[in-house]
Amino acid sequence: MVQAMVGQIGGQPVLILPEGTLRTRGKDAQKNNIAAAKAVADAVRTTLGPKGMDKMLVDSLGDIVITNDGVTILEEMEIEHPAAKMMVEVAKTQNEEVGDGTTTAVVIAGELLKKAEELLDQDIHPTLITKGFKIAKDEALKILENIGKNISIEDEETLMKIAITAMSGKSAEKASEKLAKLVVDAVKMIVKKENGKLIVDTDNIKREKKHGGSAEDTELIKGIVIDKEVVHPGMPKVVRDAKIALLDCALEIKETETDAEIRITSPDQLQAFIEQEQKMLKDMVEKIASTGANVVFCQKGIDDVAQHYLAKKKILACRRVKKSDMEALAKATGGRIVTNLDDLTKEDLGYAKIVEEKKIAGEAMTFVRECKDPKAVTILVRGSTEHFVDEVDRSIEDAIGAVASAIELGKVVVGAGAPEAELSKRLRKFAEKFSGREQLAILAFADALEIIPRSLAENAGLDPIDILVELRAAHEQGKESYGVDIFNGKVADAEKMGVIEPLKVKLQAIKSAAEAAEMILRIDDVISAGKLEKEKGAPPTPPEEEA
Repeated sequence: MVQAMVGQIGGQPVLILPEGTLRTRGKDAQKNNIAAAKAVADAVRTTLGPKGMDKMLVDSLGDIVITNDGVTILEEMEIEHPAAKMMVEVAKTQNEEVGDGTTTAVVIAGELLKKAEELLDQDIHPTLITKGFKIAKDEALKILENIGKNISIEDEETLMKIAITAMSGKSAEKASEKLAKLVVDAVKMIVKKENGKLIVDTDNIKREKKHGGSAEDTELIKGIVIDKEVVHPGMPKVVRDAKIALLDCALEIKETETDAEIRITSPDQLQAFIEQEQKMLKDMVEKIASTGANVVFCQKGIDDVAQHYLAKKKILACRRVKKSDMEALAKATGGRIVTNLDDLTKEDLGYAKIVEEKKIAGEAMTFVRECKDPKAVTILVRGSTEHFVDEVDRSIEDAIGAVASAIELGKVVVGAGAPEAELSKRLRKFAEKFSGREQLAILAFADALEIIPRSLAENAGLDPIDILVELRAAHEQGKESYGVDIFNGKVADAEKMGVIEPLKVKLQAIKSAAEAAEMILRIDDVISAGKLEKEKGAPPTPPEEEA
């Protein structure tokens, strides 16, 4: 329904909004928003679980992305509808907070809205529904905390299961055992302890993608891989027991800061001038060599003459290394980034057992390996084609996020739809304490959570109703950890199947989903606003036009 805001004075209509303003109100606005949000959830629902399917996204230039990752799908899709955009936000938040469970969060949000729509049709006011949802959400988070089991960083077997669960359904599944081991090792290396708490900064795990080989060839480097080659052909390609200087200054002759003109009147002066330049560059190299450094990583440029002197000293050097790579090198080798060459001392040098240049997929890269206690590491991601490498990289990213979340919070739950089924059962029991319409909203929340086991079953080609009935029966008998065993088409103990997820993933998914659903439900009027454009910096309207 489209109409302008109209008032009435003595039979004369008064227009408040400009002509052509679109406006939907009441039930129509809610229906439209819910339909848009449900459409987004349906788009990613088929990717859920180990038997989930992939999506191929093609842009206007014909570039393609093939993925099973919820947040990637939603970010790549061009979404116009405002309510649908809010669903994309849910996925993004989930990805930033925990790095895994993006599809779960969006699917639950979509199902909550679907159940809310049924209540709206029974003339239950949206604020009552959102109140019920809020009560149910708080209770669900408490229940999850209860059923979560503690885990320590030493429990490598469980951490491996978490990584494998996070990767299931992705293209990298065949190599998941090996990749899971890499991920767990990588995360354990970079864990820091602060105030008795374990903190994992996943930015310290650098992922370098190179197609060629297979996913099995993916390797963990206890150090950093840099996408740069050695600057001079005369330099050694391999340095053992490397002492590494990290420089954030150019090994070049700087022009003077002030505008100066140097007048040279004779060839001797010119020769002296050139020799002086060379001497300055030679002194720079001597300074580096005197500290005992045999590898140099420079964030800025290295002059050709300086390269020559470095090569003579058998020093391996790379130039124009990215700032992020320099910081990672400092963390990995224990070196310090020096901004002034005169300050360089022996203590500033980092250490790696081996630094070497290697060709990977036809491109030269420099490997800094076997650092003593690296606080930054690299996973070199391999796969047969470019699209496949991208997907392997995304599944490794999910696994890193999941393992890191498990270590930080120190609690895990089983997967396979078991926690959702258990929550659903306990929320139904909890709803009995309430009377009236709130109870209906809490029951609707409980029903909505069953979309996860239901989708897992549907995506595996099983009968969702049979599976849900079996699952409910198992949970009624107190079998808390029973979930959907999609490979055998029945209900089984998820713990025995080795399907483990971090508690943080579930907590965040339910929080984000419930909050997004509440927000969309509270909207009863959609007006296309002209003001927002002006705020964004559109040109102001000339006064005569306003008149």
